[in-house]
Amino acid sequence: MIVFLRFIGVVNAAIWLGTSIFFSFGAGPALFSGDMRALLGANNFPYYSGAIARIVLSSYFHFHVACGIIALLHLMAEKLYLGRPPSKFITSLLIGILTITMIGGLWMQPKMHDLHVAAYATKATPAERVAAMHSFRAWHGASQIINLFIICGILIYAWRVNNPPDTTTFVRPGKFGG
Repeated sequence: MIVFLRFIGVVNAAIWLGTSIFFSFGAGPALFSGDMRALLGANNFPYYSGAIARIVLSSYFHFHVACGIIALLHLMAEKLYLGRPPSKFITSLLIGILTITMIGGLWMQPKMHDLHVAAYATKATPAERVAAMHSFRAWHGASQIINLFIICGILIYAWRVNNPPDTTTFVRPGKFGG
């Protein structure tokens, strides 16, 4: 049973880490690349590439939550099976990753969406659009820094799942009589 639990934990951590790295350094930048500009056209590119990114980020957010919940369930299953409490550090790390993910997905992303729409609104004055774009860039920078912290946390979690702590206990040998 422990082999199966470890397998589930390792697969979840690998998929979670791989998806996070791929999106952050592969798919995300591709949405704002020159190829995307050529596909959408120069006039449509700024607005629609951001709108597409928002849709993809929504799926990315749900995926993070699902993997985080699986990781917490995995820790609970190990606790039940092995009969010892999970590491406080790893438990805190997973709760922290999920908390930061929820903040990003439920608070920051809607705020950035509103700013993105305001930056390209036709009814807004040029000054309002510039202010919205400036504010959007600041929020986007903060979200990128948070995403980097999340990836580092997932990397630590993946390391822990692949290299569990030594579970052997020291047993003193009995005294030899003589």
